[in-house]
Amino acid sequence: MSRHHTGRSPRRPRSLGRLALGATTVTALLGAASGCVVVHGEREVVPATSRAEAARALREFTAAYNKADATYDRSKDADRVTGPLADIDGAKLKAGHLTKPGGNPTHSALTFDDAEFSIPAKAGWPRWFVANATANKGLAGSRWLLVFTRDNAREKWQASYLTVLGAGDVPKFATDEGGWAQPVAADDAALAVAPRQLGRSYATYLKDGGDTFAAGVHTSQWRAQREKFATRPGLARQYIDEPLTSGDYAPVGLRTADGGALVFFATHRFEKETAAAGTEIPSPTPDVQALTTGEVNQSLTLEFVSNQVVLDPPQGAGRGQVSVLGRVEGLTGAKGE
Repeated sequence: MSRHHTGRSPRRPRSLGRLALGATTVTALLGAASGCVVVHGEREVVPATSRAEAARALREFTAAYNKADATYDRSKDADRVTGPLADIDGAKLKAGHLTKPGGNPTHSALTFDDAEFSIPAKAGWPRWFVANATANKGLAGSRWLLVFTRDNAREKWQASYLTVLGAGDVPKFATDEGGWAQPVAADDAALAVAPRQLGRSYATYLKDGGDTFAAGVHTSQWRAQREKFATRPGLARQYIDEPLTSGDYAPVGLRTADGGALVFFATHRFEKETAAAGTEIPSPTPDVQALTTGEVNQSLTLEFVSNQVVLDPPQGAGRGQVSVLGRVEGLTGAKGE
C-alpha cells in the first residue's frame, strides 16, 4: 500500500514539530471516508456503487499494491490509497526504498478470495463501501476488511482503511429491502458514542482511563503496557494522542443487525523517549533511522497514525461500552533532539 497524500496529512502539534514519514504496523482494523454530503443537488439515496464495480476496485487496488510492495515505489499505488492507510503504507514504502533501494527481497504477492461487499445506499458524495475477503497472508480464517472511497464519479476508488479480524468478529450488517447496507450518521445519538466523537473519546481514554471502552488488548491492556514503559531506568516515555476526523480520515460506520454499528476511525499519536543525563536513547532500527530527522542525542519522538475498528452498541444496551475489535498503526515519522 502506498503513499502519503500531503493534502490530507494529519495535523501535528506545534510542540512536537513537523516529522518525516516512516513505517511499522500493529494489529488489525479498517475504516473509510466521511459522511453524507449533498453536492450539486444530489439528494437521491442510491447505492454507492455496483457489486461488479466494487469487485473491480478491489482487483485494481490489489494489483497496484503488489507492484508497490515489490519495488518499494510509492508511485505504483499512490492513486489507490488515501487517508490513514495512505500514511501507513506510504511510510512503509519510503522506509523500504531508503533501506533497500533495489526493491523488496521478501515480496510475495497478496491475493484475495471469497470477497463480499457491503455497499451503503446514501445520497451525495463522498461515497464508500466495505470489502470483506480472505487473503493468502495472516492468520488462517481471518477476514480482511478494506474501506474504499471516492469524492466524485471521476475519481478512482481508493482504500482508506484496513482491518484484519477473525471471521467470528465480523458482525452481521443491517440491510434494506434491496440488500444494500445502511450507513450511520457521524452524529448518530442512538449509539453509545456518536461516531464523530470516537477518536476524541479513545484519545481521552488512553490518557485517563474510564469505562467508555470495554477491556481488551487495545484498551486496558495497552494502557497497562504504556504505564509499564513510561518510566524505566535511564529512559522516560511521554504519550500524546489526537483524533483524526476530517476528509478521508473522518469516521464511517455501517449499521449492524442488533441496532449498533461497526465504525472505523483514525487517531494520531506521538511517543517521546527521553534519556536521563549520562545515558543514551536505545539505537533505532534501520527503518526508523532511515526516516529520522535531526540528531538523536537525548530524545527521540516517534509519530504514528492508527486506524481502529469498533463495535459501537445502541444506547442502553448492556453496559453500553464500545469494543475495540482491531487496530492497525504505522510509524510515520521520527525526530531526534
